[in-house]
Amino acid sequence: MTTPAPTHHPVAVVGAGLGGLALARVLRVHGIEAALFDLEASPAARTQGGMLDIHEDSGQRALRAAGLYQEFRAHVHAGGQAVRVLDHRGTVRFAQSDDGTGARPEIDRGDLRDLLLRALPEGTVRWGAKVTGARPLGDGRHEVTLADGTAFTTDVLVGADGAWSRIRPLLSPARPAYTGVSFVEADLVRADLRHPRGAAVVGGGMLFALGPGRGFLGHRETDGSLHVYVAVEAPEDWLDGIDFTDTEAAKAAVLKEFDGWDESLRALVADADGALVPRRIHALPAGHRWDRVPGVTLLGDAAHLMSPFAGEGANLALLDGAELGLALAAHPGDTEAALAAYEAALFPRAQASAAESVRGAALLFGADAPEGLVGMFSAPQPG
Repeated sequence: MTTPAPTHHPVAVVGAGLGGLALARVLRVHGIEAALFDLEASPAARTQGGMLDIHEDSGQRALRAAGLYQEFRAHVHAGGQAVRVLDHRGTVRFAQSDDGTGARPEIDRGDLRDLLLRALPEGTVRWGAKVTGARPLGDGRHEVTLADGTAFTTDVLVGADGAWSRIRPLLSPARPAYTGVSFVEADLVRADLRHPRGAAVVGGGMLFALGPGRGFLGHRETDGSLHVYVAVEAPEDWLDGIDFTDTEAAKAAVLKEFDGWDESLRALVADADGALVPRRIHALPAGHRWDRVPGVTLLGDAAHLMSPFAGEGANLALLDGAELGLALAAHPGDTEAALAAYEAALFPRAQASAAESVRGAALLFGADAPEGLVGMFSAPQPG
C-alpha cells in the first residue's frame, strides 16, 4: 500500500500566538491564505492571562495593517495606563493616572488573541498539532512532522513557536539562556471585594514596588483581579528549592526574600488565591541573527526572545507578523526577496529592543531601586 503524499501548504506558520495570528491576518487582507499549527488542544486550552500595553510604533502599527485597529480600541482597558512606583517601605514615589490620552493602551492578552482569531476563517489554525521536527527538501521547500505521525510540506515555513522553537534549528544553533531573574506569579481575584489592601496598593493600572535585586510588578486586569509577578535576582536553581505543590510553604519561601518589606506589599503573595506559578526568565543573545536560509524564517520569541523589562515582546511579535505578511504580499512569486527584506528590518529592530530590555532590568533592580525608574518617569517627556 502506497503512503499518501503529505499535505502541501504554500505558507505554513508553526505557532498561533499573537505574531503568528497577525501574520495570517495580514496575509488574508492581501488575499493570501496561511495554515497555522499550534500544539494547544484548543483556543481555550489555557488562560492567556496578563495585560499588554500596545505601543504606538509597533503593536498598533501591526493592528492597523491587519485592519483591526478600531476593534482593538473597543477592548482597551480604561484606566489601565495608570502607574504607581513604590519603594520597599510602601511609600509612593511616583504616581500617574490614566486620562485616556496615553500612547500605550492596555488590553487583556486573551482579548487581543481572540480578536485576531475571529478575523481568520474557521479552520485556519490546526489545534493539537505539535511539531516534532522539520527538514529542508531543497528549492526552499520544507517538510514538517507532527506528533501524531503525519507530515506536511510548505513553500514558506515560519517559526512563530516561541522561546523553545522547533523551527529555529533550521536557521540558528542559538538557545535561550537564563537572565539571572526568576518570577513567581500570583493572582488575587475580585480584588476590590476580597483583597482591598492589595487593590489599593496596585491601583487601577500598573504597580512597580522595587528594591535592589527584587520587586513586585503587578497590574489590575479587566475582570477586577490583580496579577502579580514577584521578581527576584537569583541563581537558576533557586526555584527548584521551593515546593510549589504546597502553596503555603511556597508563599513562605518567596516571602523570605522580602523580609522587612511593607506588609501591604507582602500581602500580594500572602493573600494570593490559588497556586503560585514559578517562571525563569530566559533570553536569546541580544543581536541574535542568522544567514538567509531559503524558504524559512522566524518571528516573535522564536527570533528574539528577550526579558519582559521593556514591554516589547508582544509588540514586536505583532509587528514581526504584520511586516512579514506585508513583505510576502509585496513580492508575489519571489519568496526569497520577501524574506530578505523582512529580515533586513527585523534584525536591527530586535537588537535595539533587546538592549532596551537589558537596560530595563538594570533600571528596575539596580542597587538604588526604585530611584532609576522614578527618575525615568519623572523626566520631562519630549515633544
